[in-house]
Amino acid sequence: MSEIIESSYGKGNVKFLKVKKDSSNPKIQEVLEANVLVLLRGKFDASYTDADNSSIVPTDTVKNTILVEAKTQNVWPIESFAAHLAKHFSKKYNQVEGVEVNIVQTKWTKIQINGKNHEHSFKHDGPETRQTYLNFDKLTQSYVLKSSIKDLTVLKSTGSMFYGYNVCDYTTLKPTKDRILSTDVSSTWKFDSKKIGSLDDIINNGSIFDKAYNEARDITLELFCKENSPSVQATMYNMATKILNNVPQIEDVTYILPNKHYILFNLEWKGIKGNDDLFYPSPDPNGLIKCTVGRKDSKSKL
Repeated sequence: MSEIIESSYGKGNVKFLKVKKDSSNPKIQEVLEANVLVLLRGKFDASYTDADNSSIVPTDTVKNTILVEAKTQNVWPIESFAAHLAKHFSKKYNQVEGVEVNIVQTKWTKIQINGKNHEHSFKHDGPETRQTYLNFDKLTQSYVLKSSIKDLTVLKSTGSMFYGYNVCDYTTLKPTKDRILSTDVSSTWKFDSKKIGSLDDIINNGSIFDKAYNEARDITLELFCKENSPSVQATMYNMATKILNNVPQIEDVTYILPNKHYILFNLEWKGIKGNDDLFYPSPDPNGLIKCTVGRKDSKSKL
């Protein structure tokens, strides 16, 4: 009367911090802190339907594998490490037909002393993270690879407008040509597998992914600061378009931006009129604007 439609299992919240030492000077170091999720799918139906565990790779084994591979392999950048894990699990176990890997990288940056990066001291730039998601299918040798910036909180106190919108009998919002704009940036870009190549290419050509991340982050911050924004919609479209122009390996870019509202206090009860510089940070409700921007010749779908 029932059947398995789809299933996957694995291990989540596998955490590590790895230190990389410069070969010429061991005191010069980099760190990468990660939270890894690996899910396996394949010939595991009997474990659900017949209580037959013979095909199951224990989740503890998945955890151990992630840690051993993190120790013995290069984990920079996280896209390359994700591809390495997908390749490892799909080759080692015949019953594994697909692998999902999600890696969240904590943002640590070098502390600057007298204008120079300290050799081995870091400051935490959270809650912002760098993330990647890889879904690999062994049967078709195809994959989906996406990377993201999450929880990059930004605010500018002027240089944002909103007017000319639809007005109806439910509208109370007043148009403005000067407002605070603040958001928690969530930006995800999907790579074109035809331009990236195989899992081995992902593993061996890590500089592509660092460049894509740096371009996406720099463009996001640059346009946020410089553009006299007519709307969140227009600014996020311009950000995505510039990323596509600068990184040919990217197929499409998605932004999800909450519009975090700051509302002027009414202080007329105290005889203070025309308040234009004291705001209430309103936690909710907030606007939420989403869009995916692709190349005109792209046939990719959400």
